[in-house]
Amino acid sequence: MTISLHSASAADIPAMWALRTRAVRTSCVSHYAPDIIARWASTSAPDSYLRLLAQGGGLLAREGEVLLGYAILDTASGEVEAVFVAPEQGGRGVGRRLLAGLEARADALALARPLFLYAALNAVAFYEAVGFVRRRDAQYAHPAGMQLDCVYMDKA
Repeated sequence: MTISLHSASAADIPAMWALRTRAVRTSCVSHYAPDIIARWASTSAPDSYLRLLAQGGGLLAREGEVLLGYAILDTASGEVEAVFVAPEQGGRGVGRRLLAGLEARADALALARPLFLYAALNAVAFYEAVGFVRRRDAQYAHPAGMQLDCVYMDKA
């Protein structure tokens, strides 16, 4: 089957969040302590997802009816808020396709600044491979009340 991209809507949030939680529990364990993973994985979808999806910033990658991954762009700021791929789908180019889709949306909106993001430590190499540049180590203030070590990156 072929991987296709679709706009995400509020109705997709439960499936997106379930995929994200599996990805955190599987893909992030190599770079974060078990207590951080437990807190990170136990949070609910943020209210900001509704706003970001309403702005047209959400993309789903599907193969038939199977959700392979999703990505969200804050179309007001140019921040890539999320890119998550189902753990069993890694290495198929799903993340690359999703980011290319976000970049196309950013181009269509003529965003004035480069796309930027706060990369989870396990995802830094992926983002570098698709052209993002590491700018500095950072901490992301997670809504669960914790600070996640990450790397601030942008696409120059």
